[in-house]
Amino acid sequence: MKQITDYLETNKQKFIKELIEYLRFPSVSAQSKHKKDMQNCAQWLANHGKSIGLKTKVHKTLGHPIVTLKTKRKRNGNKPHFLVYGHYDVQPPEPLELWNSPPFDPEIRKRNLFARGASDNKGQHFAHLKAVEAYLKTNTELPCDLTFLIEGEEEVGGEALVSFLNQNKRELKCEGVVVSDTGMPDLKHPALTYALRGVAALEVRLDGPDRDLHSGIYGGSIENPAIALSKLLAQMIDKKGRITIPGFYEDVIKLSAYERKQMARVPFSEGNYKKLLGVKSLFGEKGFTPNEHRAARPTFEINGLTSGYQGEGSKTIVPSYASAKITMRLVPNQNAAKILRMAAQHLKRLCPETMRIKVELGHVADPYIVSPKGRLAKAALKSLKAAFGHEPVLLREGGSIPIVEHFARILKVDTYLLGLALPDDNLHSPNEKMDLEVFTRGIKMSTHLWKDFAEA
Repeated sequence: MKQITDYLETNKQKFIKELIEYLRFPSVSAQSKHKKDMQNCAQWLANHGKSIGLKTKVHKTLGHPIVTLKTKRKRNGNKPHFLVYGHYDVQPPEPLELWNSPPFDPEIRKRNLFARGASDNKGQHFAHLKAVEAYLKTNTELPCDLTFLIEGEEEVGGEALVSFLNQNKRELKCEGVVVSDTGMPDLKHPALTYALRGVAALEVRLDGPDRDLHSGIYGGSIENPAIALSKLLAQMIDKKGRITIPGFYEDVIKLSAYERKQMARVPFSEGNYKKLLGVKSLFGEKGFTPNEHRAARPTFEINGLTSGYQGEGSKTIVPSYASAKITMRLVPNQNAAKILRMAAQHLKRLCPETMRIKVELGHVADPYIVSPKGRLAKAALKSLKAAFGHEPVLLREGGSIPIVEHFARILKVDTYLLGLALPDDNLHSPNEKMDLEVFTRGIKMSTHLWKDFAEA
């Protein structure tokens, strides 16, 4: 490994410059004005992969392109094959006025690289690409075959990649998938994320009168839809912080003592957490810690409320309707489609006779879990420790990565989540950044990973 270590040290600044070049593309999948930028970014990635010795291809889809980058495989080779997933599309940068530097003009301040996509997700998957480069450029044989699968629709929930997996599942057959699209608490606590929450979304609307009414003339004789909806939604969570949907918890697997012990190793300061989030106090289901609340327990969240007049000044009306956008985060063993149906039925039962209710079911993603004690999980933990010099922690992640469930269903393999984001990396927010020390150590981790995976 000395050749590889020397190459990494010699080329540290080159890697950062290349990442900066990658980040300059405004590859915003949600905005049609950036369609050409998406194509240019995909082509740049393919060209870059080719320059370091990979076989690359840009695949056209009904949406944005998918890029594959493959190590050259021997016809009769018997090396294990692994898949590395990432996405080159990024969130919209708005509001632009809150950025301290232009979002697509990367800037280094102290040891942080600021740009949209720096952490989510260009910097994270680029670290794996640089690790492979170190093998290829030093003529060191890779102990496994690798395929990079980099999509352009992760931030918009596109279906192009699912179709691609179904069409190419024989070619993509592998022993496991590596994804770096999660995080770690800090440099002293590198992390393997072994579980993800799922999500179930819906919209609920209550209709009262057939039009907005004068509140002075009609107010008091009819129920206000905004108040009716507020009362209805307030019934969805009880005083103990538990969700009241009948049967909601019946499939939830109790956290083991081992899992709770591992989660307790994750550094946590309530004061710092409140400061980070800008809140006076925390809230959550009784009997669980804040870390367990946000990663290992299901939730019911109102994402948006709409009713009545929203313009400047006053307009004295009883609104004709009120609506809410809702998502529920789900934990392993809960079925998203089942939960969605149960939630819709419960909302309808709670609807007062004064209102007409409409529930529109939205997107779903099932939760995911992999054994943290499996051979490849143990190999990943070994690689993290070698790169960061500290014992890794095991995490459950509160967010959802729907493609992970598709890897399990279509390719029949587990996914290993080795996140390189820090809590203050401002993912989806202004001033997104990547810690360059994490980036450098992430490359080192990846060079160890393929050896450790192959030997597992």
